[in-house]
Amino acid sequence: MDRTLIKETINKEGKKVKICGWVNTRRDHGKIIFIDLRDRSGIVQIVGRSELGELKSEYVVEITGTVGKRPEAMINNKIFTGEIEIEAEKVTILAESKEVPFPLDTDGYKINEDIRLKYRYLDLRRSRMTKNLDIRYEVIKFIRNYFDKEGFIEIETPILSKATPEGARDFVVPSRLQPGKFYALPQAPQQYKQLLMVAGFEKYFQIARCFRDEDPRADRAYGEFTQLDVEMSFVSQEDIFSLTEKLFKDIAEKVLKKKVLEYPFPRISYQEAMKKYKTDKPDLRSDKKDPDVLAFCFVYDFPLFEWKKEDKRWGSMHHPFTAPKEKDIPLLDKDSGKAHSYQHDLVLNGFEVGGGSLRISDPDLQEKIFEILGHDKSQIKKKFGHLLEAFKYGVPPHGGIASGIDRFLMVALGEKTLREVMAFPMNSGGKTSVMDAPSEINRGQLKEIKLASLVKKEKDKEDDSLFEKIVKIVDDEK
Repeated sequence: MDRTLIKETINKEGKKVKICGWVNTRRDHGKIIFIDLRDRSGIVQIVGRSELGELKSEYVVEITGTVGKRPEAMINNKIFTGEIEIEAEKVTILAESKEVPFPLDTDGYKINEDIRLKYRYLDLRRSRMTKNLDIRYEVIKFIRNYFDKEGFIEIETPILSKATPEGARDFVVPSRLQPGKFYALPQAPQQYKQLLMVAGFEKYFQIARCFRDEDPRADRAYGEFTQLDVEMSFVSQEDIFSLTEKLFKDIAEKVLKKKVLEYPFPRISYQEAMKKYKTDKPDLRSDKKDPDVLAFCFVYDFPLFEWKKEDKRWGSMHHPFTAPKEKDIPLLDKDSGKAHSYQHDLVLNGFEVGGGSLRISDPDLQEKIFEILGHDKSQIKKKFGHLLEAFKYGVPPHGGIASGIDRFLMVALGEKTLREVMAFPMNSGGKTSVMDAPSEINRGQLKEIKLASLVKKEKDKEDDSLFEKIVKIVDDEK
């Protein structure tokens, strides 16, 4: 007999079925025992006698029985199978379970988060977490279908890439084949998607994994996160706004079943936002406690630079590839701080959930921006020469936006942290508890990547010279 999913049992009244799943709860009523059995599709009540006697919470079982209608007084309107039950005839225990370290029939908020993350494979069994990941999948599926209909192509870009200064610390990976050199995990596919515009693809998107070694907070994950990356050629800022707001309106209404406060989304200049709301991430809801209303807006016309007091230099308000307003280009030589840019942020209920810009496509202008940011010509050639060279081969005007899928879902679902919408997130200390990562590597692995000099008492001349070279590189970067 083939397996029947629990959600399919409501159409099987009077028929024999075989179902598989986990014991959600057990209730003994004298000689009669009731089991709520859970699978990926839902929960159904099993009724039986001695054949259910050995079952405990979270046991994995296979049950064969006949679907029957519940007595009127025992109908459970809280579950969609509440009008039926299955009378057990044959029970097979497929796997036993230890007593779980925390209850799974609550929302989980009051349980210590480090314990939840250590046993994440159990935590994900709770209905709230299952629902969050179901919604995440539906949102990503909707995104892919939306861009496919709009004529975009999804293109994967490298994970092992090059360290370039883009605002956060890089995660670096030593190269075994090129000793002394390192890859960096991408903070974003920024330069790759611009190179794809040079290649002529015109409409690119990607559900991209990004990596940043920056301090965690509730709305920012440490280590890695997922973003929707979009880039287009021959577009205006308004083209980007229109495409983006249609996508998020449809996600809100068709997938999340939420109300969008205002559409088209309001366009608010940076200056207006700071003057009226005292923030560049305004929450436009009159009732800030209503999670079922999604108030989107675009904030635009940002300054091109911001002053970094600690470093005593200019830094990019967005990133160094953001185009300045044409009328402000003359200011770059005399008063850089007054220049404004084509940066734009997508804001939702007081959180930045997306950011982008029109990009610089003139190699000379791009080099000037790098110089204002404090890079000398040798550094520019070393770190960005590949991009400037590409821009000499017919680069179209282009721009785009990247939206944080984790943060969008956190805000839209009313969760307090990004970790509630991610399957296996790091904790606030940067540890993936379920895998006990990061971890040490052994001496043999260090030798393979030519970093055996870092193993105490195992240094030889070759490794010492390499170690000194690495230290010099680090000191130079400082």
